[in-house]
Amino acid sequence: MSEAGPVSPSRKFSDGGMTLLALVVALVLGVVISWTGHAGARRASLAVQPIGALWINAIRMTVIPLVVSLLVTGISSMSGVGGLGRVGVRSLVVFVVLLAGSALASLLVAVPLFGLFPDALVGQASLPIGAAAAAAELTRATPSGVVAFVLSMVPSNPVAAAAEGNMVALIVFTAVLAVAVSRGSAEARAPLEGFFRSLADAMTRLVGWIVSLAPVAVFCLALPLTVQSGGSLVGAVGFYVVAMAITCAVVTALCYPVAASGIRAFGRAMLPTQLIAASCSSSIASLPAMVRSADALAVPTRISGFVLP
Repeated sequence: MSEAGPVSPSRKFSDGGMTLLALVVALVLGVVISWTGHAGARRASLAVQPIGALWINAIRMTVIPLVVSLLVTGISSMSGVGGLGRVGVRSLVVFVVLLAGSALASLLVAVPLFGLFPDALVGQASLPIGAAAAAAELTRATPSGVVAFVLSMVPSNPVAAAAEGNMVALIVFTAVLAVAVSRGSAEARAPLEGFFRSLADAMTRLVGWIVSLAPVAVFCLALPLTVQSGGSLVGAVGFYVVAMAITCAVVTALCYPVAASGIRAFGRAMLPTQLIAASCSSSIASLPAMVRSADALAVPTRISGFVLP
C-alpha cells in the first residue's frame, strides 16, 4: 500500500460514480450517433479511440512489476511455508466454490434466456469481424493436454514469460522465488524485501494515478465501440449481448452476500474495478484496480498480494 494508506470506500465510490456516468454517457451518445449516421460525429468518436487504447496500455504496463512485487512481499511476510499453504488451500477452495456456483447460476439463467431467442434471428447470427481470428489465435496459444499445461507452468526463461504475458508461469516462478527469499537469513532477506516493498508501493501509487483517469478512458473506449456496433445491437448479436449482461449481473449479485466486509462497503469499493472490467474486457488490465479495491476494503497486503494475481 502507499504511504497514504488505504483508499477510503467513499472516495472509491466517488471515482466509480464518475466512471459509471462516463460509461452511460458514452453508450447513449454512441447509440445516437450510430442511429443518426452523422459522418462528422462518427469520425470524432473514432478519433478518441487511441486515448482509450493508451490508457489500457498504461494500466497493463503496471501488471508485471505489480504482480511480482506483491507476490514477493506477500509470501515472504507469511509465517513460513505453512502460512503460505493455508492461504493457498483456502484460496483454491474459495475459487472452486465460486466458479461452481457461478457456472450453476449461469446455467439456470442462460438456458431460459436463450430459449427466448427468436428463430428469425438465427440466420443472422455470425461472429463479429476479427472474432474468428482471435479464437484461432487463442487456440494456438493454449497448451493442449494436461502434460503440456503442466510443463508450461514452469518457465525455462522467466524474463521471456513476463515479456510474453504468460502470467501462470511468471506467478509460479515468483512464488518459488518468494519462498526462497523468506527462507533466507534476516541479513539476506532485508534488502530484497525492502526493494520489493518499495517497488510495490511505487507501483500502487502509479496505478492510483492511472485509475484516476478511468472516467475519461472508459468514455473513449465505450463511445467508438458503441458507434461501430450500434447497428449490430439489433439482431442476434444484440440478443447475445443482452443475455450475457443479464447473466453476469445475476451472478455478480449472487456473489455480493458472501462478501465478509458487508454488501454496501464491498459494492462501493468494487464499483470502479467492475466498470473497468466491463469497459476493457481484460482481467489483466483489471488487476491493478482490484489491488486498489482491496486496499479500500483494508485487505492485508500479504493476502491480496498472493490471492489477486
